Amino acid sequence: MQEGPRSVYRIAQPIKNLAQRFAYMGLIVLAVGMMFLGKVDVLLMDSFRAHVTDAVAPILGAVSQPVQSVARAVDHVRELTDLRKENARLRENEARLLQWQGAARRLEAENKGLKGLLNYVPGPEPSFITARVIADTGGAFAHSLILNAGAKDGVTKGQAAITGEGLVGRIAGIGFRSARVLLITDLNSRIPVSAGPNRTRVILAGNNSDKPKLIHLPSGETVNVGDRVVTSGHGGAFPPGLAVGVVTAVDEGGILVTPFVERNRLEYIRLLDFGLGGILPLPESKTPDEAVQGKGTRTRKR
Repeated sequence: MQEGPRSVYRIAQPIKNLAQRFAYMGLIVLAVGMMFLGKVDVLLMDSFRAHVTDAVAPILGAVSQPVQSVARAVDHVRELTDLRKENARLRENEARLLQWQGAARRLEAENKGLKGLLNYVPGPEPSFITARVIADTGGAFAHSLILNAGAKDGVTKGQAAITGEGLVGRIAGIGFRSARVLLITDLNSRIPVSAGPNRTRVILAGNNSDKPKLIHLPSGETVNVGDRVVTSGHGGAFPPGLAVGVVTAVDEGGILVTPFVERNRLEYIRLLDFGLGGILPLPESKTPDEAVQGKGTRTRKR
């Protein structure tokens, strides 16, 4: 009875060893045969591949469901974490804005009280015209824009050209249906401005680049990177407080200012009339008859 299992084991062991020895070679031969078959009969291999894919697809789908569920759960947890962080950041911003709101209201009340004590008379509200940029005549030697509004629309020389971001330039030439804006970056542009918390008075000089310079800095005064530059109101060309730009470089090359307004993104410009005459009044224009009469009068005096 004991020799039965031993005899079966003795017979099965060589067969098992033989199968293990030739299994690897058999798989290689099978793979090579399928490759040759695929080269010989492409349609048969495509059909066989399709049947194998159909048979395996349900298994792969069942296996992928838990993986997708886990991935969705991980994404959900990640979104909740991001929402918590964003919620905390928004709460901090809200608290900070509420502080600034309280400070602004206190300053507004204080400003009204001081104006009442000083018997302050505010200036008139400026009138404005909105025009569209129809041409950019800028180049290496000039920075200017052409607008589709002119004298017929009430545009006058010297008006301030601004956008929501800040000062663009001033009206340098007008026609009946168009006007030309001299940008603050133009070489011929000179604007009285103030920089920094000390409101240091300087001149913003265009240099035909995207970053004009601050010149005529008073002795003993300093300007730092990050200082905000606004119009000073001196000279009667612009009212005080119009945003211009921010100081971005203070080195041997000079004090450079990056304007708030990007020239290549200008589409619509608002022209403000503050009723300022500028540094020098413009000569009154005369009609041809008045000019002839004037010449005749001078001739008679001679």
